[in-house]
Amino acid sequence: MTFEPSDHKPHKRKSLMPIYFAIVLALGLTAGYYLSKRSSSPAIANYKQANGTKMNSLINYIEKHYVDTIDPADLEEKAIASLLKNLDPHSDYIPAKEFELVNEPLEGNFDGIGVEFNIIKDTVRVVNPIIDGPSEKLGIKAGDKIVAVDGVPMTGKKVTNKMVFDKLRGKSGSTVNVSILRSGLKKPIEFKITRDKIPLYSIDIAYMVKPGIGYMKISKFAATTYDEYLKAFNDLTKKGMKKLIIDLRGNGGGFLKTAVDLADEFLINGLQIVYTAGRAHPKKAYNSTTQGGFEKNPIVVLIDEGSASASEIVAGALQDNDRATIIGRRSFGKGLVQDQIDLPDGSGIRLTIARYYTPTGRCIQKPYTHGNDAYYNEEYDRYENGELYNLDSIKLDKTKKYITPGGKVVYGGGGIVPDVFVPVDTAKYSTIVNRMYYTGTINSFAFEYTDKKRSILLSKFKTANDFNMQFKVGTEVLQEFSSYVNSKSNNSQISANGKQLIGIELILKSLIGRNLFDKDGYYPNLNEHDNCILKAIEVLK
Repeated sequence: MTFEPSDHKPHKRKSLMPIYFAIVLALGLTAGYYLSKRSSSPAIANYKQANGTKMNSLINYIEKHYVDTIDPADLEEKAIASLLKNLDPHSDYIPAKEFELVNEPLEGNFDGIGVEFNIIKDTVRVVNPIIDGPSEKLGIKAGDKIVAVDGVPMTGKKVTNKMVFDKLRGKSGSTVNVSILRSGLKKPIEFKITRDKIPLYSIDIAYMVKPGIGYMKISKFAATTYDEYLKAFNDLTKKGMKKLIIDLRGNGGGFLKTAVDLADEFLINGLQIVYTAGRAHPKKAYNSTTQGGFEKNPIVVLIDEGSASASEIVAGALQDNDRATIIGRRSFGKGLVQDQIDLPDGSGIRLTIARYYTPTGRCIQKPYTHGNDAYYNEEYDRYENGELYNLDSIKLDKTKKYITPGGKVVYGGGGIVPDVFVPVDTAKYSTIVNRMYYTGTINSFAFEYTDKKRSILLSKFKTANDFNMQFKVGTEVLQEFSSYVNSKSNNSQISANGKQLIGIELILKSLIGRNLFDKDGYYPNLNEHDNCILKAIEVLK
């Protein structure tokens, strides 16, 4: 459905389910964006037959004469992975056993029982069941303990996230027997759960951060992201949205087409969004159409050092067309385009086939000539050289200077530099808060506190909005938290100075809210004193 540039009406699209947390593996993959989801493999197979004589001969020779027994298939996989990694940091080999897990986040779903869980005190605890998922329909609740799966114990120090994933996930339609121990009951409850497709949402939350100002956090650019955006856009429009904050911080990217479709929503007809070009791939330009539903309303885009690839396409398109104010810190700097090819044995490769260029003609790919380690450690270098705290510390390549139609100076060669710089908030996240946050101490306390007081809290706060407006992390909760921290080994006592307590209070309230009301009790609290969001609101006003 298309809209005229001045039209600001909700899109009419099939609505999606609300956004809920799902079981997600931490894949450790810097997501890219690909010209296509799949490419056929016969051409590669034929090329190998014609030109792979030296590699095949070498592997055959090693197999016959090497001092120890080797697996030629394993050796071949390692050789392919090494070959691709020596091309550039983003060309990659995906083994068959990892292929499905690597692609799930971008496909937008996985097969499982539909629970979000944490391992707390060597016990698997259900944080939240997915609404309308198999577990929720059978009555599994937040706080339940998963003590066994198909008769295999899921408790003790040996239990790991991978072990739980391997047991709970499986093909849709298959069944799994799960033993649940619930508070107040002496014996476990046995559930036979039929696995189903579980959605992986890429829009973490969309809500009105202020009257007239909508906020949308997008975590990746998956196959479902554009439809999710339309649903969220319609909902926010009905609530009176006239201005929009798009949060792409920490968004590692995804599909090129999804980024183009999203950027098209904010640009009037005929403007260039991005173009790609490679040695074997001629220049291909992507221009905006008349489909946008928010083409003239004020927009802010939030980015940081974790915003990469497709995120940079959107930010670059809106910055170069003088369409949005970009706020935050310099983005990652990934300007390479990958194509994914499926191989006959179920494995696949992602090969860099082109670079992409923003509308002014800049490629924002950062250098990678010093090896992959140096390439990825560059983010840490930004911390060391003070770039995360001071605008003047950003190293700009003055030889790659470009001018937008509105006269703004932008630079290529190392990510998107924001129009408005906002440093890392050291007051909100002190060293001790960060340490406890990333070691899971705060998460564990918040879950145990919520679990202990769940019925009391839910009777007092009927909705997420009630909780967000009324719940306070007071002295009693902080004292309980301090005692909890002191009871753990290798944790020093938390002093009650103002800067530390601000961070702890916000995080604790957000995590308790998430345990009670999922995303709606989490992000509004976490964002309340977020400096980037506060600056965005200031700019939009």
